[in-house]
Amino acid sequence: MRLAARLPLFAALLFTAQARAAGLNPATATIPDLQAALSAGRLTSTQLVQFYLARIRRIDQGANGLHAVIAINPNALKDAEARDRQRKSLAHPGPLYGIPILVKDNIDTADPMPTTAGSLALIHNYRKDAPVIARLRAAGVIILGKTNLSEWANYRSSNATSGWTAVGGLTRNPYDLSRTACGSSSGSAAAVAAGLAPAAIGTETDGSVTCPSSMQGLVGLKPSVGLVSRTGVVPISHSQDTPGPMAHTAADAALLMSVMTGHDPRDPATLGAPDLAAEFAHVSAAPLAGVRLGVWRYPANALPMVDPLYGQTLDALKRAGAVLVPIPMPDTTKISQDEAIVLKTEIKPDMAHYLKDAPPAVTSRTLADLIAFNARTPAETRWFGQDLFEAAEQTQGLTDPAYLTARAESARLAGPDGIDQMLKANDLAAIIAPTTGPAWKIDLVLGDNGGVPAAGTLPAVAGYPHLTVPMGLVDGLPVGLSFIGARFGDARMLALGAAFQTITPPLPPPGFAPHLAP
Repeated sequence: MRLAARLPLFAALLFTAQARAAGLNPATATIPDLQAALSAGRLTSTQLVQFYLARIRRIDQGANGLHAVIAINPNALKDAEARDRQRKSLAHPGPLYGIPILVKDNIDTADPMPTTAGSLALIHNYRKDAPVIARLRAAGVIILGKTNLSEWANYRSSNATSGWTAVGGLTRNPYDLSRTACGSSSGSAAAVAAGLAPAAIGTETDGSVTCPSSMQGLVGLKPSVGLVSRTGVVPISHSQDTPGPMAHTAADAALLMSVMTGHDPRDPATLGAPDLAAEFAHVSAAPLAGVRLGVWRYPANALPMVDPLYGQTLDALKRAGAVLVPIPMPDTTKISQDEAIVLKTEIKPDMAHYLKDAPPAVTSRTLADLIAFNARTPAETRWFGQDLFEAAEQTQGLTDPAYLTARAESARLAGPDGIDQMLKANDLAAIIAPTTGPAWKIDLVLGDNGGVPAAGTLPAVAGYPHLTVPMGLVDGLPVGLSFIGARFGDARMLALGAAFQTITPPLPPPGFAPHLAP
């Protein structure tokens, strides 16, 4: 790992004692909790960064660590000190001012940390801030570091293991180190769950925010495509990619979205999106009484271990006054087949577009270059190959009729004839379902267990919002509840998620990570 020099551990220990006395636990505190303490002078951003950096050193590094953090920002303490100085002259610091977060290592930052996507091919890929990072910094956020992921956002091999990269090693689930952190935003979820930061930014093409959030007891939002700029994000698909927030609460995720969203002339998808910043800034728990929710159920025996918890959840929603409307879970076979064509076609030109601006030290400029790099680099192919890359290299470009048909058909079936039709025909505010099952055992030799169903394909292909919120534990492992809504209905999904959190007991913290002492 590319980690900072030795930290002043004594300062973090002193701060921990002070936090205990004040009844504040930075490892589990929400963003408003931390902001209240900062505004009251009970802690400083410098102390907060010291706490998290010491905690990363203690439980993330080493052979038995989580390996959630791939790089520490060498500027983090300096940035925190600057925020502390500036706070004194600000009448109304914003709700994110002075809050440290972590960022997935496929999003460009201007700090002296390369954006690697977990690949050794990009270890010299130093960039300027992606627009989404620039927006966060403008709101006073401190970039604490970057998180490990599934290499190339899980789009290199059909036999890959989620959470593994040649740069960062294997991220593990803090609820059970033998189990997957899912992916591809593996490190972002593991880090927040383990109290290494109050929130993180991930990215999703299909399941990469929602699956790791579900399996590690977090709130994760896959936003509507177009709300958040993708410029400066290592791509898979311009039709489906989007950054998204991962946090302990829906309210925290909404605060992050309030500054992440916005138009970017370099990302045409954002130019047709509404400005929802004010909506996100004022998200609060929506009353559940009278809210109509469509209920998806997986096929019989698909997730039998989750069914009892889901049943209890539905009972709790009924008691809160929600109107539950059973609706069939659609067969996504055709959509998934078309999606596969879309992803393998779009990654080739999208990757070339991203790599063309890479610094001279990055010698790969095309997908073909990356394939050649992997072929001559044994550390890259130690556990799995690159059949997805190789298939993508053979595609015929964005004017290929097969691609154009697949994109049009998958978008129609998932969006207007899928989610939209279900919402309208049943007068629904949202569709709910278990996000996926509990975390499976890690297997580097055989790769991921691909048989676990998930709720995310329709909203991913349609480009619609998909929110997961902790539902409970199954045999000690977290499982999330999904809220899926209409395009640009993201704030409504967060309000429903916040309401659900008011009627659901919070999950216990993962047993791996002691939650106060650094």
